[in-house]
Amino acid sequence: MSSLTFAMSCNLLALTRKPTNENSNINIFRSVTNLSDLEKIAFLLAQQKPAKWLFSGDSITAGVEHTHGMRSYPEIFEEHIRWEMKRPRDIIINSAISGNTTVDILNDFTWRIEQFRPEIVSVMIGTNDCSRQKVTPQIFKENLEVLTDKIRTLGAIPVLQTPNPIITDLAPERAQLDDYVIIIQKAAMEKEIILVDNYAYWKEEIKQTSQANVFKHWLNDPLHPNGEGHKAIARLMFKKLSIFNQNDATCGGIYYEGTH
Repeated sequence: MSSLTFAMSCNLLALTRKPTNENSNINIFRSVTNLSDLEKIAFLLAQQKPAKWLFSGDSITAGVEHTHGMRSYPEIFEEHIRWEMKRPRDIIINSAISGNTTVDILNDFTWRIEQFRPEIVSVMIGTNDCSRQKVTPQIFKENLEVLTDKIRTLGAIPVLQTPNPIITDLAPERAQLDDYVIIIQKAAMEKEIILVDNYAYWKEEIKQTSQANVFKHWLNDPLHPNGEGHKAIARLMFKKLSIFNQNDATCGGIYYEGTH
């Protein structure tokens, strides 16, 4: 057999091979269809089977530029799951792209989400949608519904995340963000989707301290969280999924072990 024929045979085998049970999220959740999504995630974490967690969204989730080399919230999540929770075979995928809207994710759904067959899909979106005239609140609502339905069809559990508040005086083109956040909150409630409500959490922090304090410590520019802001997002997600452990480094625990 020539090397070319052998290579073609290998490619054909890869294309026709069916996924194993280990990689089938439908099989993981098939026996627990009566549970809530949060209960299903707890069930998943109690199993030895590895899982794929996918994050998608815009530049906030992509973690570009504004973290100054610190970790983005999906990267913090990865350390918590794979190291601190001792699930090293779990895979964390980040398909977020700067500047994206719900339209972009839907148009690229097969590449960005479907091909990975994830068990959990977290989506934070809206900061760019609210600045695009063509993505009206009604269109955003419809896009969000289609997106979460498509995630469900994969057998995956959707997790919606509201984006963080922004400095609207310096980003007036996004003055409608509040309206888009409400749409996310309502969609999560009506469709019984897990919601990590960063917007509400940051607003509460502003109420408890001050807007100047929160924006100074958690934002790098009018829109994007800095490294500390990403820590806040990650820790809120841990708490929502009931995987927060105050002793873990990613949750703020003391972790210094060296001597000098």
